[in-house]
Amino acid sequence: MAVAVYDGEFSEKEASRLLWRAGFGPKPGEAARVAEKGLSRAVKSLVDPPKAKLVGPKPRDEDGNFAPYDLWGHDVMWWLDKMVRSNQPLVERMALNWHDWFATGDVGSARISIDQIKMFRRRAFESFDSLIERVTIDPAMLIWLSGIDNNKWNPNENYARELMELFTLGVSDETGYPYTEDDVREQARALTGWRAIWKDDVGYVDFRFKPEYHDTASKTIFGRSGNFDWRDSCRLCLEHEAHAPYLVGKLWSYFIPTPPDAATRAELEAMYRSSYAIKPLLKAILKHPAFYEGPSMVKPPIVYIAGMLRAKGLGVRENSWSWVSDLAGQRILRPPNVAGWDEERWLDTSSYRGRWIAASMITRRDWVDPGEYSETETPAEAVAKALRFWGDPVVDPETVAGLEEFGEAVEAAITATWQNNDFRGLRQNALRMMVAMSPEMQTS
Repeated sequence: MAVAVYDGEFSEKEASRLLWRAGFGPKPGEAARVAEKGLSRAVKSLVDPPKAKLVGPKPRDEDGNFAPYDLWGHDVMWWLDKMVRSNQPLVERMALNWHDWFATGDVGSARISIDQIKMFRRRAFESFDSLIERVTIDPAMLIWLSGIDNNKWNPNENYARELMELFTLGVSDETGYPYTEDDVREQARALTGWRAIWKDDVGYVDFRFKPEYHDTASKTIFGRSGNFDWRDSCRLCLEHEAHAPYLVGKLWSYFIPTPPDAATRAELEAMYRSSYAIKPLLKAILKHPAFYEGPSMVKPPIVYIAGMLRAKGLGVRENSWSWVSDLAGQRILRPPNVAGWDEERWLDTSSYRGRWIAASMITRRDWVDPGEYSETETPAEAVAKALRFWGDPVVDPETVAGLEEFGEAVEAAITATWQNNDFRGLRQNALRMMVAMSPEMQTS
């Protein structure tokens, strides 16, 4: 049986959800243009994008500088700029997903961290067998999970454990760990041999495999014995019966908040096992009925920020996006731990302030002067103008009604002639923030 395909209305609402979950939101008018394509062509345009191009103002900080390898916060600016200006939004979104999947924190070198993100971007749709091999020997990962300290005399288990628990096999609530502590130790032995050189004032350089550091004795992994090396370590994980269910479930969760039904899961797992290909899975997930008919998902903080900048046609012009996104719960290139970010913390009392500050950083550029504002603008006109400010995002009638109710309350508070323009101007500034903080802007 084929994987189910959504056959309902594909309007601006569905197109907007697609552009937010498979990218960083629509630019003004883009949701309508994508809706006109229909579902199949819209998904194809994301999965088979045009030649890479960046459109819009180039990044710089408040002083006019941009040095992602050297200046604080400019590494975040570098990637946020790609999210905002790229004509390949799903490539950037998959790179972000892989960054969370293979979460790698501060390795002491912005260049090495950025090189890892470049690798994720190049291999965004690559087959997982090739990707996991490349991740295993990626310099950032070799530093982060002690690969360069793993040798035949003193095996280090850090990467071996996470390779199975977080990257390929997971842990089942019903059956527990699909591997043993013996598997961890034997995997560590198979992964020995990678080294790097430390140079003062430079950091780690010359990452390479040194055969004399590799354990060439026989290992037993998942009940299979052989003279396994790092490539075998990856292969054995992918051949494990727990791998396909884990990968399908985790990939699905980046796009749809509810788990797939049993039939869909079985079909996707069979599709994946045939070649370890990611692109067919993406196409199937982005066309699935659950994508469009299911509940909303909270937007990750960096996606929310990039989406607002895209909606306004703004460039990345502040290194403060680093601490603002961190306050909102997600500083890219610095995940909290090897397990990545906790999506359940995307929107809570501790992270909401960061989202408010992010929205205010954008709206304050165009604050209206209350003293020179319209004296006659109606509540409905005020709401329509606030929505236009954000590129007319798709919002529910209930949200529009709530905004208009606020607008009417402001109007009712006007008791003197001098308040006509002041209160209406202040109302417009407030409505722009209220739209930015609305449920439709926080979720997709």
